[in-house]
Amino acid sequence: MSADPRRAVPRTDTLLADPALAAAAARLGRDLVKDAVRTVQQRVRDGSLAPEDAVGAALAALPVTAGSLRPVLNATGVLVHTNLGRAPLSEAAVEAVVAASGTTDVELDLRTGRRGPRGEAAIAALLAAVPAAQAAVVVNNCAAALALVATALGGELVIARGELVEIGDGFRIPELLEATGARLREVGTTNRVAPADYTRALGPGTGAVLKVHPSNFVVRGFTTAVPVAGLAAALAGTGVPLVADVGSGLLRPHPVLPDEPDLQTTLADGADLVLASGDKLLGGPQAGLVLGRADLVQRLRRHPLYRALRVDKTTLAALEATLRGPLPPVQRMLAADVDGLRARAGALAARLAAAGVDAVAVDSAARVGGGGAPEHPLPSAAVSLPEPFAGALRTGPRPVVGYVADGRTLLDLRSVPPPADDDLAAAVLEVARSWR
Repeated sequence: MSADPRRAVPRTDTLLADPALAAAAARLGRDLVKDAVRTVQQRVRDGSLAPEDAVGAALAALPVTAGSLRPVLNATGVLVHTNLGRAPLSEAAVEAVVAASGTTDVELDLRTGRRGPRGEAAIAALLAAVPAAQAAVVVNNCAAALALVATALGGELVIARGELVEIGDGFRIPELLEATGARLREVGTTNRVAPADYTRALGPGTGAVLKVHPSNFVVRGFTTAVPVAGLAAALAGTGVPLVADVGSGLLRPHPVLPDEPDLQTTLADGADLVLASGDKLLGGPQAGLVLGRADLVQRLRRHPLYRALRVDKTTLAALEATLRGPLPPVQRMLAADVDGLRARAGALAARLAAAGVDAVAVDSAARVGGGGAPEHPLPSAAVSLPEPFAGALRTGPRPVVGYVADGRTLLDLRSVPPPADDDLAAAVLEVARSWR
């Protein structure tokens, strides 16, 4: 009579008492480790796992952290990839987040022992980076910034029809604005608007004129738009604030993106308030930035809605470190030398080919992403692999996300930091070994 296979299954308390699993439980929590133990016990019962391998299998099944989010190598060539968390934080910003994760002086003046202004250092860093601004406020994303402005300024918002845009996931600017209770006064046509269209629409109930940068599309042909400087001139003397949503968070003009609006220039051209995202071209954490006239910023800060939209201490810490620290990853990606990218792609392809992988270096076109510079591809270089690598890399132990073009998987290196080349090669080689 054969032995009952259940007798070979290691006991739960025995496995949990193993030093390696006990250490994992202290780091990740007992429940996560217990779930992994139950899974390997079932594998032992099924006969797919040897009892002596149970501890190793349980350890291998555990996540890196107690959270479910996993680090991913972004080889899509999209620098600000919304599905991958937009801008990766700089090392300085990560260190600042860790330092701020405990108890901090976020609202305490340590010299006096009294309550201090929240986010003072981050705001000071933002104003130093954009000297055309008199004041600034930070909320949790750019949509929140727009909602706060629409609510606090109130009344009717004048906006060009061609700027009533829809962005990702079906999010529509006019629906957001109307949800705040604001009334929209559309001016011009889809393709053309003139200064007189705006001024004719002004009245006693006008709260602001709103200009939204159509960052994720371009209208060509018989078109006319009013630039910020022209609109500011048309509104001079009316007392109506001009609010410009520039979206991508570029602080100053960038030589690689000559057509992308930036905060400093927009304010210098006459906007009273400018809105932007913190986690796009700025390269910081998710945040909505509002900069401009001190009296208008103070209205936003004192509005009850601000309390619901303000950011936490870790966001303030990451934003300040991004502004004051070394160049963040997104800015380094923008500035990457094409010849250097080609050299990296060639070295990686040669390394993989030497191990028997069908890999070649090719030229490619990267993108800014996040709704920025939709018609401005960035010359880049990639490693080309057989198409099946795309899915296998994406579901591997260290996920790598590339893209498929013309029946090949491309791993674009503009969005991959150079120190991660070894990790990228290791992921590809692991997939190749698993198929042999």
